[in-house]
Amino acid sequence: MIDTMLLWVGFNVFVLIMLALDLGIFHKKSHEVSIKEALSWTGIWITLALLFNLFIYQQLGKEPAMEFLTGYLIEKSLSVDNIFVIILIFSYFQVPSRYQHKVLFLGIFGALVMRIIFIFAGIELIHRFHWLIYLFGGFLIFTGIRMLTSGDAKVDPEKNVFVKLVRKIIPVTNVYHGEKFFIRHDKVLMATPLMLVLVVIEGTDLIFAVDSIPAILAVSDDPFIVYTSNVFAILGLRSLYFAVAGIEKYFKYLKYGLASILVFVGTKMAIADIVKIPVHLSLVIIALILGISILASVISTSKRAKSISLKRKEEQNIIHKAALKGKQG
Repeated sequence: MIDTMLLWVGFNVFVLIMLALDLGIFHKKSHEVSIKEALSWTGIWITLALLFNLFIYQQLGKEPAMEFLTGYLIEKSLSVDNIFVIILIFSYFQVPSRYQHKVLFLGIFGALVMRIIFIFAGIELIHRFHWLIYLFGGFLIFTGIRMLTSGDAKVDPEKNVFVKLVRKIIPVTNVYHGEKFFIRHDKVLMATPLMLVLVVIEGTDLIFAVDSIPAILAVSDDPFIVYTSNVFAILGLRSLYFAVAGIEKYFKYLKYGLASILVFVGTKMAIADIVKIPVHLSLVIIALILGISILASVISTSKRAKSISLKRKEEQNIIHKAALKGKQG
């Protein structure tokens, strides 16, 4: 059994090294991230998470390994919803593709800090005030139901409280200045629109953390398991964004799957003192919900594409027949 302190130190050193490699070597120069590159990095992060899961199994045992995998799957699933909102933010601010990776990198770095605070605060509160698990459970159920009944996500960053605060503190330029977040104009320090984008993304992650942290606490109250599964899910968020950005329209029913997952983990947390749902069963249920929602989305998109294709062929046939009739006439 490896020393707990060594686990914490080793994992955080690994995270810092990966972040340094990411921004300092692989993305030193701003460039547009291709889908191929994004998919490659997504595969790398998922592989690293699974290898780490195997490491936990060998060092800490089967139960912690199952908790890590379940927590990772929950966080990874919920991060997809976060990605859709980030797509809307980038679209609203018309952020050039070559600058998006740097914004996401800094945004995720800030998200890691916020998650650490939320995780330890949440675990400490549950240990001190056990009744909070009912409150967290009820909140997750409410959030899931709200997600099921709400329409498509709408983003108006100009109404964001953090954006309003930035505009009050410092003047903001109307145009981008490369990948700079601040510039000096006539000796006056000014923020660029890229800084506003970063602020909105950080604020968005803060909101998503309110949902995701209670969700993973329904699976485990081990700080190391909760922290590491969160970190792996967040670190892979950048590459997943670029992989999903061009195909988000194909995930029609994913929102309903995510909402169902929130309702399930909320129920699991709320009834924990009466019925304890095993971790392996939770993992199977969450994977099943996610798989069904993705499969339903793919089938629906495929049917729609075939319908559009048939309609176009019919239109072309009508035009062709009209053209032949015109020639005969």
